[in-house]
Amino acid sequence: MIINNKTHQEKRADFRSALNTGKLLEFPGAFNPMVAMIIEQYNFDGVYCSGAVMANSLGLPDIGLTTMSEVTQFAGNIAKVTSLPTIMDADTGFGEMMNMVRTIQEIENAGIAGCHFEDQVNPKRCGHLDGKQLIDKSEMAKKIKAAVDSRNDNNFLVIARTDARAVEGFDSAVDRAKAYVDAGADMIFPEAMESKAEFEAFKKAVDTNLLVNMTEFGKSELLTRKELENLGISIVIYPVTTQRLAMFGVEKGLKTIKETGSANAVLDIMQTRSRLYEILNYSGYNNYDKSLYNFKLKKGQ
Repeated sequence: MIINNKTHQEKRADFRSALNTGKLLEFPGAFNPMVAMIIEQYNFDGVYCSGAVMANSLGLPDIGLTTMSEVTQFAGNIAKVTSLPTIMDADTGFGEMMNMVRTIQEIENAGIAGCHFEDQVNPKRCGHLDGKQLIDKSEMAKKIKAAVDSRNDNNFLVIARTDARAVEGFDSAVDRAKAYVDAGADMIFPEAMESKAEFEAFKKAVDTNLLVNMTEFGKSELLTRKELENLGISIVIYPVTTQRLAMFGVEKGLKTIKETGSANAVLDIMQTRSRLYEILNYSGYNNYDKSLYNFKLKKGQ
């Protein structure tokens, strides 16, 4: 197979079914389509498109500078190369209620399985930065309702993120989450909880599926798969992990080449040509091309 033959609707339906099993689903972040292909090859449950990663890939900080069109195209290119569901970060929804309707429609049409948006003012800030500001709870609830009402596929997941923990405190985060569930959110993303105990208390207080963010070097304690399973978490994302791994390798390699005048010393940390071709299925494309080139009509056709 040289293309993904699973439809957007099939991916979303499979995603819903997986959520209903109660199993913890792991979604590493992808900073390009090839990373998404590797994520699938390693049998993860889905692919995540981080707002920070999408901004970083454009040479921008994660402070609300990207546009709806830019991130939708970015995530859509990732979603099309994998049979796994893709969740994307939709920041604040790129506007108010009417903008939210268009945002959801565009994201859904791009083949994404679900998205989350947050209760920060626009322009937003990375969830693990200080100085965040929030919109009113009632305004966010209206945006959630607009998002839910505007989706064409009921299996498209609308995830509400609250950044209240770092701004208004834990109790406010719980209160907001309950209001967002009442407004129709399929799942809650409690950003920047600080400890395992807080995640546990939040899960007990809010009766719905939870997505948690295990980003490195942030405000949250990094929990293991087993710990998250025991807490009853539905989805864990590793949003910037693959980009951080790659950029560390890039810096190390470039520094070595500059110092030594050759790439010989960093060959052992490079992806080989054969592995690259394997991921991208060069042989499959070649065989498909041969089948087309050698195709002949039957006599009389």
